[in-house]
Amino acid sequence: MMMCLGPLVLVFMLGLGLTPPTLAQNDSRYEHFLTQHYDAKPSGRGSRYCEIMMARRGLTTPCKDTNTFIHGTKNNIKAICGDKNGKPYMDAFRISKSAFRVTTCKHAGGSPRPPCRYRATAGFRDIVIACENGLPVHFDESFYRP
Repeated sequence: MMMCLGPLVLVFMLGLGLTPPTLAQNDSRYEHFLTQHYDAKPSGRGSRYCEIMMARRGLTTPCKDTNTFIHGTKNNIKAICGDKNGKPYMDAFRISKSAFRVTTCKHAGGSPRPPCRYRATAGFRDIVIACENGLPVHFDESFYRP
C-alpha cells in the first residue's frame, strides 16, 4: 500500500512547489477581502447586523472604526476587476459600473474594546476596489449613485 502512495505523494509535493507564491498570496488577499467585506445574503441591515457581523468576522479587537459589507455575488464583484463591470479609477483602483447593495458599519464611539457598538447605513452605491490578478484585494470606498 505504501509503495503505491509514494509516487502520488511525490506528484502532489511537486505540484505544491510549482505553484507560484504570488498566486497563493493573491488568493489569501482575496480571501481576506471576502472576510472583511463580503456578505451575499445579509440577515437584516441595521445596527444589530453590524454588531454581529463585525464580531463574527474578527473586526472587533480593537473595534474597527468603519467597515463596509458588499451584498452581491462574488462574480459581480470580481467583474469590477475587468471591463465587464469596472473601469479604471484614480491610479490603482477600479470603480464599479453598477451600484451594489452595501451596509456600512461605523463605530458609535466609546471604548475601542469589545463590546463594540455600531451604527449601520444601508444603501446602493458604486464601490471602489483594488485588484491583483483579476481578484479584488482591497475595498477603498463607496459612493452614492446620483
